[in-house]
Amino acid sequence: MRETAYKPMTYQELEQHFGIQDAGEFKAFLQQLNRLEAEGQIIRTRNDRYGVPERMNLLRGKLQSHPKGFAFLLTDDDEHPDVYIHANDLKGAMNGDTVLVRITSKSEGGGRMEGEVVRIVQRAVKEIVGTFDNHEYYGFVIPDDKRIQKDIFVPKGSFGGAVTGQKVVVRIVKYPEGKRTAAEGEIVEILGHKDDPGVDILSVIRKHQLPEAFPEEVLAEADAVPDTISEDEIAAQGRRDLRNKVIVTIDGEDAKDLDDAVHVERLDNGNYVLGVHIADVGYYVKEKSALDQEAYRRGCSVYLVDRVIPMLPHRLSNGICSLNPKVDRLTLSCEMEFDGKTLKRVRHDIYTSVIRTTERMTYTNVRRILTATEEEPETELMERYAGLIDMFRLMEELAMKLRRKRMQRGAIDFDFQEAKVIVDEQGKAVDIVKRERSVAEQIIEEFMLAANETVAEHFHWLRLPFLYRVHEEPDSEKLLHFLQFASNFGYVVKGKSNSIHPRALQSLLEEIRGAKEETVISTMLLRSMKQAKYAAESLGHFGLAAEFYTHFTSPIRRYPDLVIHRIIREVLENGGMLPEHRIDALAARMPDIAQQSSERERVAVDAERDTERMKKCEYMLDKIDEEFDGIVSGVTSFGMFVELDNTVEGLIRLSSLADDYYHFDELHMVLIGERTSKVYRIGDEVRIRVARVNMDDYTIDFEMVDVRPRGRYRGYAEAGYGGSRKGGRRGAAGGGRYGRDAGRGEAPARGGKPRKNRRGGDAAAADEAQREPLSEAGAREAGLGEDAHPSHGDGEVRKDMWGLPIPGSPRSGAARGRNGAPRGGRAAAGSGASRRKKTSPTGIFVGDGGGGAAAGAGAKPRKKKRGGAGNGTAAFVRKKRK
Repeated sequence: MRETAYKPMTYQELEQHFGIQDAGEFKAFLQQLNRLEAEGQIIRTRNDRYGVPERMNLLRGKLQSHPKGFAFLLTDDDEHPDVYIHANDLKGAMNGDTVLVRITSKSEGGGRMEGEVVRIVQRAVKEIVGTFDNHEYYGFVIPDDKRIQKDIFVPKGSFGGAVTGQKVVVRIVKYPEGKRTAAEGEIVEILGHKDDPGVDILSVIRKHQLPEAFPEEVLAEADAVPDTISEDEIAAQGRRDLRNKVIVTIDGEDAKDLDDAVHVERLDNGNYVLGVHIADVGYYVKEKSALDQEAYRRGCSVYLVDRVIPMLPHRLSNGICSLNPKVDRLTLSCEMEFDGKTLKRVRHDIYTSVIRTTERMTYTNVRRILTATEEEPETELMERYAGLIDMFRLMEELAMKLRRKRMQRGAIDFDFQEAKVIVDEQGKAVDIVKRERSVAEQIIEEFMLAANETVAEHFHWLRLPFLYRVHEEPDSEKLLHFLQFASNFGYVVKGKSNSIHPRALQSLLEEIRGAKEETVISTMLLRSMKQAKYAAESLGHFGLAAEFYTHFTSPIRRYPDLVIHRIIREVLENGGMLPEHRIDALAARMPDIAQQSSERERVAVDAERDTERMKKCEYMLDKIDEEFDGIVSGVTSFGMFVELDNTVEGLIRLSSLADDYYHFDELHMVLIGERTSKVYRIGDEVRIRVARVNMDDYTIDFEMVDVRPRGRYRGYAEAGYGGSRKGGRRGAAGGGRYGRDAGRGEAPARGGKPRKNRRGGDAAAADEAQREPLSEAGAREAGLGEDAHPSHGDGEVRKDMWGLPIPGSPRSGAARGRNGAPRGGRAAAGSGASRRKKTSPTGIFVGDGGGGAAAGAGAKPRKKKRGGAGNGTAAFVRKKRK
């Protein structure tokens, strides 16, 4: 049907076309036809003819709704741009539904499209978590997910014993359709009152439909796995025995699923040998077993604030599969030899093995050992791990060299400040502590990255079915928007929007390191990129500047890693190749596994982000009316976002700024005071007061207390933001914060091994900014330019940012202005009289008009305007606002 020559046919014509004679074949044919129609793969017209949607100006895909009511269609074709759908054109479709959409309008280049829902193919939302509101004869459930715009109607007989204020799970029995704009449901589970301990996290678990308990058959399979490894088992498999080598694990203090271990040696020729040993989970989790099917359904482990929802039962993840110290464990090893001078990989070997780790090290202890000084000698640690210190120093040496080489090739290294919320036994947030990314974490990051790239390249050239972690090049339009954004700060990125090497972007990140605007520029760069995902073919990894990349190092908590392990062991057992029928079977499954794993990863990231935001708001509940220092992290048309030192963000709304009316300049992303000429921009240091904490929407409102004076830094002189005449400060334009992703999920530094309690990983977990709600975070104000706007003494006309006299200021009434200009008017250009101050094309003040700089030679003289100064000012401001 996708062929150009095909024209829509009836089922009788299709029957003749395929030459179906047998009754059984005809029945199977009709069933297949009905199934494809039900899935939206084909369309039946009013004349009962069948065709594919794309040939009928229709698109099939998933709906991604926005809290403001509109939505985007994410089409099945990854190359096709997303389609914007107005709230009035959703026709009852809800977030996540699979729908058919008709395109109603396109931009000239076809990059932007609008459409309307024609048909809902499959409903995604079957149960909704929300707060119940009893109205005696009927009730409503107010959804926690703000992307669901309408409350769920619940008839009286379907309350299930729920009372007002309780968190409940409601099952939808009737979806919005026709004139019925709200869904109807029945209460199927009562989670508890919304203020009860633990109910908030439980609500997030139900909202994202995260599985908790494992099915009985899965636990039975896990219980059948032995706790120890016998010598006969090792010998029968032909595994390489590495139990005599010094191998260690390095993880967080609270980690229990230890799935990777490392060792480093230096050869006599000066080369380095790096061994990365990963738990052989695939040996215990057989393909198509109950354990495997449950792991596929979960996709990955989910690290919430107060708990972990594992991909595999604890008997495996914390037991026989965990590389616990001083016990035998089965592993898959990737051994790499690097040239001592060039760091080029000269040899690698991938094989099954058995290891016995020497020590279970923590990031903290390794960091303390490697950073010990005469003042802090760390004597106790040095004595305890005396036999490992030389290897740790060799690890640091190799890791830093690998890192330098990776940076030189152009890998992008985002270094976001992360925090961990500490909760008590009742689940209440009691503290927020920053996570350190020390030398110990960097060692493991570099070693995991090296192993992932080596395995990916090895199997790419074998031409066998495999799973890859890919990050495609950014969309040129989004990248161009980011380049314009960065230029507002005075930064220039080499290249063009459609041909920028990641090295140029990494150079920008290095340039902004330590600057006030580092976080916002890094965030906007991350959001300009595409989202990293899993794929059945190697498409390269833009963020890591890697041609080949996969996820090999975390099979306990990521399903793609588990699949890869099974393929590797199967290839090794078959002498380096697979039978033809097996290649076909794997090739058919890989795309489905890649898509499922990518989707489950997104669910996990969203759930983790929701719980973190919730607990940060809870932590600030008892901080109302307290004052904190912060930095403006975003400026929008409705307010400013401020980030505190503990990473909590809040919003200062424009309505709370009572000293002036502020106008939002979208090009430079700043707020400008109409009368005072104050400018609020990203990077300003402020002091705020916590005004409100909304635990329904998980948002925080701040109030401005004070603004610190700006320091000088380079920037566009013509932008005029805070620019003194002696050397203006960089114009701090910045987009509003869209809620931080590290994984739309990941930060590249954590290439192969995610940190515990967060979605770490490669470079591009960027979620598309236009689809996500702005997070309620903070902002702050600052004066336009202290030197450029000296305070006016008595008798001197005070002027607004446009250079016009402010009504009520001295000599702005009946008196004439400076240089004899009539009140309310302007002298002609070039006459030596006072002129309007110079502005940029967008109307931003950029300096005094002085000697005719604004008008220039040959400029037409301005006409004098009659009337009062107040009217002239108001008219001019109205014009500028338009």
